[in-house]
Order: sequence, then structure tokens, then C-alpha cells
Amino acid sequence: MSPADGGQLQPLLDSHDDHDGDEGFDLEKRQELEAALVRKVDKRMSILVLIYILNYIDRNNAAAARLRGFQKDLDLTDAQFATVLSVLYIGYTMMQIPSNMFLNHVGKPSIYLPVCMIIWGAISVGTGFTTNYFGALCTRFLLGFVEAAFYPGALFLLSKWYKRSELSQRMAYLSCGSLLSNAFGALIASGILDAMEGVLGQAAWRWLFFVEGSLTIIVAFMAIYILPDFPETTTGWLTPTEQALAVRRMVEDAGGHTGLDIPGKSGQFHGFSLAIRDKKVWFLALSLICFVISLSFNAYFPTLTATLGFSPTITLLLCSPPWLVATVISLYNAR
Repeated sequence: MSPADGGQLQPLLDSHDDHDGDEGFDLEKRQELEAALVRKVDKRMSILVLIYILNYIDRNNAAAARLRGFQKDLDLTDAQFATVLSVLYIGYTMMQIPSNMFLNHVGKPSIYLPVCMIIWGAISVGTGFTTNYFGALCTRFLLGFVEAAFYPGALFLLSKWYKRSELSQRMAYLSCGSLLSNAFGALIASGILDAMEGVLGQAAWRWLFFVEGSLTIIVAFMAIYILPDFPETTTGWLTPTEQALAVRRMVEDAGGHTGLDIPGKSGQFHGFSLAIRDKKVWFLALSLICFVISLSFNAYFPTLTATLGFSPTITLLLCSPPWLVATVISLYNAR
């Protein structure tokens, strides 16, 4: 954006305090500059989809590893394997709300989310070194504990940059990451499990955790330089005018409130108190519980598909098409 544009836009930013409507400034120019800002934000936010894909791959790869000896090598009973899968969600549930409150306090998602990625990637790699039930249980619990930071944190970050009229479509795109992870995760797993058996004396299922965890760590370092912070705190990629517009449009969308964490009734603890007393929040929580329960088969999808009698590689390949179809339908509905 040129200095000339900045000079034209500054009166526009100040006009909100002086006018109830759109009089006194060029609305068409405002819309043009705002559209350019949104496109710029979209480019940076797109990495969230990739991160979400890796987030889901790292939590669901135990199901694929089971096909190539994960349960057998660790001498797990069926009940113990189910517990290993389930314990992740204990840590996940415990950490989501505290994590988002901490993120709001520090105001640095470009650092906080990638650091959490590095930690859960390292935990995923560590899962490949486990030799018994206790080790698998600990790594899965810790994985859920750290992974919990991403999805609510990503939604919070999106809500800081996009107006309500823009947010639903971006949330739909982000949610497609979980669908794509099931599709591409199965394809990646089939390749690793088929090619890496016995390499350096390690079982293929161990390589599955090594490779996918390492990939997460690599992307995390990229995300540090790509992800934005909040409009009020981000630096380095917006001009002062663009940053002022980013803040102004969110203030307008919120009806004049910035949403910053300040002491008193506008603080995050007051917001948390309002949320837990809102009946709509509990209704949405119940709806989400029902939704997640309906997808509980996903942890056993490769095992269920294996009952068709195909080889492990073909079984994993057959796990992909349903999720690809679901992604297409979701993207169509998000239009």
C-alpha cells in the first residue's frame, strides 16, 4: 500500500469516532482496501489448515500403526489399546480452556501455537520409542494435553481477524483440515508402513511416528514466520495503516468493543464466567459431544476396513475416499 493510500485512509479510520454512518469518507475506497487486507490475512491464515491436518494425523496415527504391529509389539490387550486411544482426550479436555485463556493473555499466537506444535511433534516422535503399555499411555496423554492448544487457539485467532460475516467460511475451511487429515493421513501411512519395515532395525509402525512427528516439527518452524499475532500486537507484515484498519473493522463489528484483555468486567475471567452461565454454550457443547461421539469409529476405521480382507496397504488406501468426498461436500456447503 502506498503512502498516498495511507493518507487517504487515515480520515476513514478516524471517522468512526465522529459519525454514526458512512458519511464523510469514501466507502468504496474503504471496501477496496479492506478486501485487499482480508486477502493478505487469508494468505497467512492458510497454514492453519496444514497445521490442523498434522494435528489430526499425529493423534490418529496409532490406528494405522495397529495394522503393522503397534498393539502386538507393545503386548497390549484390546482393552489396553482402547485406553491408549482414549486417554489422549483426557489431556485434550483438561487443557483447551486454560490454553486459550493463556493465549489471550500473552497475545502471541505466532509463537505459542508453533511452540505447542514442536512439543507435540516431539511427543509423537517419542511414541515411536515406546516399548510398553505405560509408555504408550503417557505419550498419548501428553500428546492430547499439548495438542489441545491448537484448534481452540486457531478459532480464537480467526475470530480476532475476521468479521462475523467472514468467519463462518474460514472456520469451514479450517474444519476441512480434519477431513483431509483422515484422507491424506491414510495415504501417508500406507507409504511409510509399506516402505520402512526393518529400516535401521526399526519396525514400520515406529517409523510412522518418527516421520509424521518430524514433519510436524518442520512445519512448526515455518509457522513461526507465517502466522500473525492479533491485530493489535502483530508486527512486520502490515503497514501502520493496514494495522489500523484491521483493528478498526473488528471494533466496528463488535459494536465498539475491542475485546482486549483489560482488568475489570472486560477481562478474560469475566468473559469465561459469562460463557459458562450462557445456556446456548451448554447446548452447543452437547451438540459437539454428540457430533464427536458419532465420529468415534474413526479411531478404528483402519481396523474395520481391514475386515474386508485386503492387505494393510490396500486397507489404508481404502480409508481415504470417504474423507475426500466429505471434504468436497463441506467446501461446497461453505460457499
